[in-house]
Amino acid sequence: MKYFILGGIALSLALAIFLSPFASPHPDGLEKVAEDKGFLEHERENPVLPSPLPDYTIPGIGSERISTALAGLIGTLICFGAALGLGLAFRSRGEKRDTPIPSQDREGKT
Repeated sequence: MKYFILGGIALSLALAIFLSPFASPHPDGLEKVAEDKGFLEHERENPVLPSPLPDYTIPGIGSERISTALAGLIGTLICFGAALGLGLAFRSRGEKRDTPIPSQDREGKT
């Protein structure tokens, strides 16, 4: 199971790094709807919380492809970190890790 999870993380990171630079330059779905409905021009000049990765790039990196690949890498690591953190926070504290799930009879009772 451990190697399966590590393989999934490695595959996700590889996809984020190598495929994100080839993402469409056109607006994403939310931005497209905002354009179509005419409220995109009401966007705040100074947002309440600035985006850490604006337009899926890292400010200050000259190459757009490298910047997008690094933003994909960081975003993927943040998602896996959040999932791991939630999993650890909500796991059952009283049971051992290798405790099997009790078998159930046909009515769903244990």
